[in-house]
Amino acid sequence: MDDGKDAIRGARLLLGAAAPEGAAELPEVRRATRPRGVPSPPVRFAQQVKRKLGRLEYERAVAAPLMAARRAALGAAAAGPPRFLVRVDEFPHSLAWEDPDLYGTERYVRFHEMMCAAGVPYLAAVLPQVSADPLNPAGDRRRDLDESERAMLARMAADGVSFGLHGRDHRTRHASPRRHSELCGLSAEETDALLDAGLAALAPEGIGPRVFVPPFNRFDAAQYELLAARFAVVCGGPESIGLLGFQRSPLWWGGAVYLPSYHPLYGHAHEASAAARRLIEGEAALWIPIVLHWGWEADEDWAALGRLLELIAPYAAHWDDFLAEVDASRAVA
Repeated sequence: MDDGKDAIRGARLLLGAAAPEGAAELPEVRRATRPRGVPSPPVRFAQQVKRKLGRLEYERAVAAPLMAARRAALGAAAAGPPRFLVRVDEFPHSLAWEDPDLYGTERYVRFHEMMCAAGVPYLAAVLPQVSADPLNPAGDRRRDLDESERAMLARMAADGVSFGLHGRDHRTRHASPRRHSELCGLSAEETDALLDAGLAALAPEGIGPRVFVPPFNRFDAAQYELLAARFAVVCGGPESIGLLGFQRSPLWWGGAVYLPSYHPLYGHAHEASAAARRLIEGEAALWIPIVLHWGWEADEDWAALGRLLELIAPYAAHWDDFLAEVDASRAVA
């Protein structure tokens, strides 16, 4: 990995095309955009503890230093409207086979219609196949997408939804909830085969994702380069801290942009709303990932989701715009 090149690209992604010459070399910008590498296991454990205690969350640990870097480089022009990137986990739901009444396509239609009515673009993490009993690592039954799921994907594409690959079938390889992952422990060859199978299964639907969303937000640090070679953006979440450490977001790292989302913007809509409002009022002019789980919102009868969408709609960015900025920042180095 070329940390210097990644820092230059990160500065371009953070500051935009209008950044003054030499801005990437400012100490505040270099500290905010230079990749920090994967910390040692004790440090990652300490970071997980801090996160659970509420001392390592998005606003303080990500937004504050990134905005400080923008102010150092851009002065008064640093502030502005946030650009929320909404990611939705996942379609089809990992429990669509187990409980189609609660997590099947018909229930998803309500969610999608709410997003469209609010004018909030989003990225859907797509499962190429659906497992039976996906939390059982000994299970081996999975099915291809059914007719209703394929039709829903076509409707989503027509409505401007973006897509990310969400593994192959969302089956964990480990029984412990603390280790749930579809990828952890696979060799490089096995990882490549899983990704190839997932991409091949989505190709007939006209879906060629440039974004990877790891099931359970977990993959081994050694697998990052394999993912970065295939995808422009690699996502993560709170669970990623134990494997890759707490990283800024978005972060140019090893040839791709790493885009983890953290609490309170990763969670239920009612948890994200207060933080989103503070970021809007504080004019945090950043690319800000918000992760929603439509199954959680369905369980809460959609009310909190509706309030969140009304709040963020004027500031929700399309993922195509973000990917265009990723491509532009890649070119500067």
